[in-house]
Amino acid sequence: MEEKTIKPNSLKAWWLAARPKTLSGAAVPVMIGVALAYADRALYGFNIVPALLCFLFAFLMQIDANFINDCFDYINGNDDETRLGPKRACAQGWIKVENMRYAIAVTTFLACMAGFPLIIYGGTEMILIGVFCVIFCFLYTTHLSYIGMGDVLVVLFFGIVPVCATYYLQTGTVTSSVFVVSLACGFVIDTLLLVNNYRDIDNDRRAGKCTLVVRLGAAAGRRMYLYVGVGACVLGACFLFTGHPFAFALPLIYLVLHVVTYRKMVRIDKGSGLNAVLGDTARNMFVYGLLVSVGLLL
Repeated sequence: MEEKTIKPNSLKAWWLAARPKTLSGAAVPVMIGVALAYADRALYGFNIVPALLCFLFAFLMQIDANFINDCFDYINGNDDETRLGPKRACAQGWIKVENMRYAIAVTTFLACMAGFPLIIYGGTEMILIGVFCVIFCFLYTTHLSYIGMGDVLVVLFFGIVPVCATYYLQTGTVTSSVFVVSLACGFVIDTLLLVNNYRDIDNDRRAGKCTLVVRLGAAAGRRMYLYVGVGACVLGACFLFTGHPFAFALPLIYLVLHVVTYRKMVRIDKGSGLNAVLGDTARNMFVYGLLVSVGLLL
């Protein structure tokens, strides 16, 4: 796809702004939560409707977060001509800021409508979870990512919250093992943010965006990328105590892929070549979710 052929406000422009490749990050935690609940269906039963609603809410919130990030990073001057990652819609003039603001309002509304029926299955506390998801979706880009809190939010809202909430909607409870698995999932998703911030470390410094990688330095950022992936697999040992040994063993394939990608990251070190590492990390992330889910169902 040639970026120079993109017309303002075209379907292609909106498609790129939605960043469809990032939807795997929304799918993986819900997938794992659903697999955990389905594995325990003999105890609690299983209902496909709340599972599908969780997927829909997660996808819409991910698109919403992408629109917010595109809009406010441009307003804050973080998406300039020195950017090494994929081009962004507002910065390139494909979509005007006022149109993006309208899209943000629409996707936020649609996400809320998708999540609202979940109160039927999980009670009114689902409203509180939805409100926190929306609030921190905005706070991430507009404030918290600039003070190094992005990784914490990823672990929370791409690990703990979606995995535990999806499981809770099916079972009415959250066990300690489910919490550990949700933490492992958050670690895996965070690898994507870490490599993204590692690539953009110089640009973020210039823009005053103090990500965790900026605060700790490039070398520490590389090591953290390796450690969180390894840590996720270590946490997966909890499956050995819950009767799901395959859910521990299969993700070791992910660990091999993760280490290979880390070595590639070290070898490339800087520049737009790290976009290939970003792509490999997104693939690894989806493989992890798939392997854990298959392991739970075996």
